[in-house]
Amino acid sequence: MTFPRKISVVTASEISSEQKERIEKLFSSKHKGETVEFEYSIDKQIIGGLLVIDGDEFYDGTLRSQIEKINPNYLVTEEFAQAALTAKGRKRKSVKRRSGKSGLETADATAADIKAHVDSELLGAVNEYKKSFDVRHAGSIVFCGDGVIKANGLSDAEYGEMLRVENGAQAIALSLEEDCVGAIVLDDDDKVTAHMTVKSTGMIVSVPVGKKLLGRVVNPLGKPIDGLGDFRADKYRPIEAPAPAIKDRDKVNTPLETGIIALDSMIPIGKGQRELIIGDRQTGKTSVAVDAIINQRGKNVVCVYVAIGQKSSTVASVVQTLTQHGAMPYTVVVSATASSSAPLQYIAPYAGCAIAEEFMYSGKDVLIVYDDLSKHAVAYRAMSLLLKRPPGREAYPGDIFYLHSRLLERAAKLSKEKGGGSMTALPIVETLAGDISAYIPTNIISITDGQIFLDTALFNSGMRPAVNVGLSVSRVGSSAQSPAMKSVSGRLRLDLSQARELAVFAQFGADLDESTMRALERGKRTNEVLRQDVHAPMSTAHQVVLLYIATKDLLGAIPLNRIDEFKEQFIRYFDVHHADIVKRIASGELTIDMGITIEDAVNEFSVYFLGKDNA
Repeated sequence: MTFPRKISVVTASEISSEQKERIEKLFSSKHKGETVEFEYSIDKQIIGGLLVIDGDEFYDGTLRSQIEKINPNYLVTEEFAQAALTAKGRKRKSVKRRSGKSGLETADATAADIKAHVDSELLGAVNEYKKSFDVRHAGSIVFCGDGVIKANGLSDAEYGEMLRVENGAQAIALSLEEDCVGAIVLDDDDKVTAHMTVKSTGMIVSVPVGKKLLGRVVNPLGKPIDGLGDFRADKYRPIEAPAPAIKDRDKVNTPLETGIIALDSMIPIGKGQRELIIGDRQTGKTSVAVDAIINQRGKNVVCVYVAIGQKSSTVASVVQTLTQHGAMPYTVVVSATASSSAPLQYIAPYAGCAIAEEFMYSGKDVLIVYDDLSKHAVAYRAMSLLLKRPPGREAYPGDIFYLHSRLLERAAKLSKEKGGGSMTALPIVETLAGDISAYIPTNIISITDGQIFLDTALFNSGMRPAVNVGLSVSRVGSSAQSPAMKSVSGRLRLDLSQARELAVFAQFGADLDESTMRALERGKRTNEVLRQDVHAPMSTAHQVVLLYIATKDLLGAIPLNRIDEFKEQFIRYFDVHHADIVKRIASGELTIDMGITIEDAVNEFSVYFLGKDNA
């Protein structure tokens, strides 16, 4: 006994018998030799058009699907559909559709807001809707648990494609098997159950982007979580995108000033660079990144801070610090805390990168911080094991390298033809007992353009920031430094490394000659110059002045325990009495005459600082 094939036809209102006859003739010819039964139903939420469900194939020609294409994150409610139908029934002027700028609000918008919107931009999009079918496959969920679903059907699903469950939840296809598709649920997975229908969309998960996000804290789906109310996004952008081609990139030779003297002098970062911050927990990794964000104030640089797997209190502390230092107006915070699901932690850095890309392609300079990618890898491992993908080294899946390479390769300095924007990435990775040869750290070190290694021993000794000069490197080098900074930092790394090596030998109590003692004493004073409080970034001009003093060994008369006090007071003195020199250094110039002026200023101020008897 053969059962008839059932085809469901869904419309927004009752259709005529002639329309039914055309539909039945079309689909009966497709299934010649089979008995076909047609079921008709009305669903006002599709707004208009037609939806035909033929087995696992959805022939979607509804106005609702067109709206969701404009804004994939918008959930069409019955209230919205009714308002749209009311507006559609009246004659109105056609409004020109503006691609990507639907202006759709959240699902809890009031009826008045909906009607006002339908009367304007959306109605224009509806009027220009092409009556053509999007043929998509659908399936049924056969397994659901721990944020992971498996669905049969979906024969046209692609890796990374967004799937939509019948209750409106979004999922990402990550495992394509012979008889089913494995996906991760991004929304509240408690509302997703077995036997629900899930459809492919042919799209990638998108997030809102644009200036409306500046100063806001959002989750990885772009929804605000800072309690400041909803916002209307200017545009949406897919979280996955190809990296800029080599021909579209420019040289990385413009400094991105962090305000941290140890980094700007010895480990310079250029706009468009990817510089890894690595070290054990509680060594100041986040503080270095936050200081770099604070230092961009007034420099026309947009900042994006992505928190992955951090405690909610830690993220709140970072936001408070940025607010206190006036950095939030040019910063976007994307937060997927430790209490968030693994899928949300997985997409967080890609969502932050999409937000940053929008500014980069509009010609702006962007600084993005991923804090941290080791927790991101752990979240991806958890999802992969739940999807029963084969584990590799340390139980990570085989594509763990691709996970981070496709993210970090999107950071670049664009050519002038492409707008000249840049995206500088500062990924953070946590090590265990200082082991930088572990699996995830070595992967990311091989992807990035250098690393800043923060040493636990230096941190415990009171050095801030605790930068290990021997293990830190910037592959961009001095090409991302101003001429003035380049002239004073040339031998700094070598002198500092030699002083630290000599300090190790000095611990054994061996007799040291006079030159070695001088080198050790000079190294101690240089370390004091490089010591810097958190959240106190320093301008490049002030850094150059202090480094000139240190490299010329002009601090010999200053007691070691008073160098920090001397630095603070001397900079104020120099700003007042030699403001013209500060301006010239800021423009990148440091001449011999300017150096002599700095030396004279040090001698003059030392008399005041130490007193005439001790000078």
